[in-house]
Amino acid sequence: MADSRAARILVASNRGPVSYSVAGDGTLEKKRGGGGLVSGLSAIGPDADAVWVCAALSDGDREAVRQGVGEPGSRMIAVPPEVFGAAYNGIANSVLWFVHHMLYQTPLEPVFDEDFRDQWASYEAYNAAFADALAEEAAREAAVLVQDYHLALVPAMLRERRPDLRVGHFSHTPWAPPDYFRLLPDDVAAQVLTGILGADRAGFLTRRWAGAFADCCAAVLGASVSDDGGTLTVTHEGRTTVLGVHGLGADGDFLRERAHRPDVAERMEALRAETGPGRRLIVRVDRTELSKNIVRGLLAYRQLLHDHPGWRSRVVHVAFAYPSRQDLALYRDYTAEVSRLAERINAEYGTADWTPVLLKVDDDFPRSLAAYRLADVALVNPIRDGMNLVAKEVPVVSDHGVALVLSREAGAFAELGEDAITVNPYDIRATAAALNTALTLPEAERAARTKRLADAATALPPSRWFLDQLRALGG
Repeated sequence: MADSRAARILVASNRGPVSYSVAGDGTLEKKRGGGGLVSGLSAIGPDADAVWVCAALSDGDREAVRQGVGEPGSRMIAVPPEVFGAAYNGIANSVLWFVHHMLYQTPLEPVFDEDFRDQWASYEAYNAAFADALAEEAAREAAVLVQDYHLALVPAMLRERRPDLRVGHFSHTPWAPPDYFRLLPDDVAAQVLTGILGADRAGFLTRRWAGAFADCCAAVLGASVSDDGGTLTVTHEGRTTVLGVHGLGADGDFLRERAHRPDVAERMEALRAETGPGRRLIVRVDRTELSKNIVRGLLAYRQLLHDHPGWRSRVVHVAFAYPSRQDLALYRDYTAEVSRLAERINAEYGTADWTPVLLKVDDDFPRSLAAYRLADVALVNPIRDGMNLVAKEVPVVSDHGVALVLSREAGAFAELGEDAITVNPYDIRATAAALNTALTLPEAERAARTKRLADAATALPPSRWFLDQLRALGG
């Protein structure tokens, strides 16, 4: 049983607040991460008896665990590398991510064979390791916030180990509708759902994703779903789980301050030199994640140049596409296709003094902020996205107003759709037309829309997003 020194607030996530690497001389080097959880935990203060439980993702992380090195207020779990690899790449990123983002080419995939079953066993073991660690670290009746699809089984496992705890789970992805979710083997689909239903409260980024989860519980488990005054609940096998909606917003204060530092100003000057004076900028900033739809975005830009030749030499598509999950062949192929298509557009339409697409594939946060400030149009056209914070960040730091072209399949559409120019992410011609509309939006209207977008985007900044979930759980 947990002792009096144990944590009263716990967060569990695949990635933790810091990562370690082994330097050439054998010493450990530490790098601090960012994001909503870091901001959220800092908001509760240093005296809150909080612990962050995370995974050792790299050899450096595992060496840190071996040496007993770690951040105060955190615990890093070192599962065997082969177990982590199967759970993380085999199941979380290659199955659950694909299901929730509806990315499978179903004539050929998925194939749930014996290899899948071995990987699923690793996913179960990975989740069990987190449940064990949380059970050990938690004080009696502590509040535990479990994060995302990597740890879908943890709430039920933790409930078995520590029924006294108040447990929440938050999904940062979309949730697939029942017909697609049932691509999963029946027993696995049921296990994912009952895993999350082990929580007292399950959180989602939008009402749409919460509703899809509830629909899956009804279809797969035969669970009872009720909607009492806008609050969804799911009852299964005698337990009721409340579904909450917390639309993570942009950290406006941080972004505005960070966007006006000297390194960002330097990159703005460099971008202007690369794109040419007086040219309009269509900006996108994404990881080369399959769901981000970068290829169709480039095709729509090419269609814009074809359909509206007056924009040639007057506009540049600034595309920052930072490599993601390059240990998976499909992602490497996608990244290569993005580069090939950008080169084809430049070869087809470029001139001696105009490069239509400026593609950057190295991650550079100050440069991203520079692009945000300079953007005339922001293109955010995911196939499917839990939220998409880029759509929220660009209006916050825009210098002169920005027109947002936004996919109706982004979670951010629920909050920003009224002041964005909406697109079907699969429709190239319509997206090209939307880009033209965005480029020709009157300045006053663009400025008014930008203000409303920025207000909506910052309505629930990361610190409040975290604290709202904690309060709802009774923390």
